[in-house]
Amino acid sequence: MIKLILIALISSMLAVMWIHPRLVKIALMKDIVDNPDARKLQKVPVPVLGGVAVFFGIVLGITLTSAYLNSTSLMIIIATMMIMLYTGVMDDILSLSAKLRFLVEIGVIMLIIWVNNTTINNFGGLWNIDVIDNNLAIPLTIFATVGIINAINMIDGVNGLSSGYCILSSIAFGSIFYLAGNTTMLTLAAVSIGALIPFFMHNVFGKTSKMFIGDGGTLVMGIVMSTFVMNLLSTHNNMSGIDPTFGLIPFSLAVMAVPVFDTLRVMSARIMRKTSPFNPDKTHLHHLFIEMGFSHSGTTASILALNLAVILAHYLTWRLGGSIDTQLYVVICSGALITGGFYYSLKHMDNDCLIRRLMRRLGRTTHFERKGLFLVIQNLIDKI
Repeated sequence: MIKLILIALISSMLAVMWIHPRLVKIALMKDIVDNPDARKLQKVPVPVLGGVAVFFGIVLGITLTSAYLNSTSLMIIIATMMIMLYTGVMDDILSLSAKLRFLVEIGVIMLIIWVNNTTINNFGGLWNIDVIDNNLAIPLTIFATVGIINAINMIDGVNGLSSGYCILSSIAFGSIFYLAGNTTMLTLAAVSIGALIPFFMHNVFGKTSKMFIGDGGTLVMGIVMSTFVMNLLSTHNNMSGIDPTFGLIPFSLAVMAVPVFDTLRVMSARIMRKTSPFNPDKTHLHHLFIEMGFSHSGTTASILALNLAVILAHYLTWRLGGSIDTQLYVVICSGALITGGFYYSLKHMDNDCLIRRLMRRLGRTTHFERKGLFLVIQNLIDKI
């Protein structure tokens, strides 16, 4: 299994390293760029074909490892990723309507359910529920996974955040699939990590090689994250290698904490303001960190640390003997605290209060970009 992981990881990583600079040239040549505006944080046009690079790496990695595993179930995942990539790239270029995107997302999830016979139907004892009927499982699966796809899409606001988060979550989900002996999903996690790492490095450190992942990339990774959750919480897969007291639903929610809870907060606030929940604004958690003076890298590191804190809270609750119900409540409380509680507390504090001053001071320490080691790595990355 270790050999399989290494092949998957290295092959997908090398594939993205090879194609990334070529896609940057194509994007600049064809003007496939994200232009700055009042809402966006970049000051110059940036290529947006990062999702194509990540998709290329994932597919190549799966292809090279297909001889070692039963990859039939991954074929439909690749097909749906391709649909989402096409939809996202078209959205980047033409700005598709939210309604059309929703219809496409629902369609691809229904396709996965139909072909792979995988739904979120295993509650694992949460609220004394084990397995739920398909009449409930199918709409629940569609609702949850479409929510995940859009949550991943909506956190893409600063350099490295969406790719860094997806690396973190792929490691977390991959660890569980490793313990459960699910080679297929473990391979998907490994190729995702391998494909995302070089993109993350270019996105964070690159100057001439910088490229955004774009809607194409976030929708592709939304499908990958949805696939992990569906397989983790489905009776179609054997998870007997996992301690039955370890709540898989609380764990999944803990891994998805920042995207899910921040998206729920933002969309609820928009609805309360009587605007469309899909109307873009600058009220996400990453916007708050930028407002507090954090750099892009500092914002990404801080938000990933907050998400890790929720995962740790879930783990400690389980280790201390908390029931699956208790694990869920701890995750909900900690997830709401690090997003809504943190955001609104800072927003309503006086500008000269101690906590805001400390946050601004901490934010200033994160401005190590374009100097020292950062500049050395940037020069190296831009030459690759």
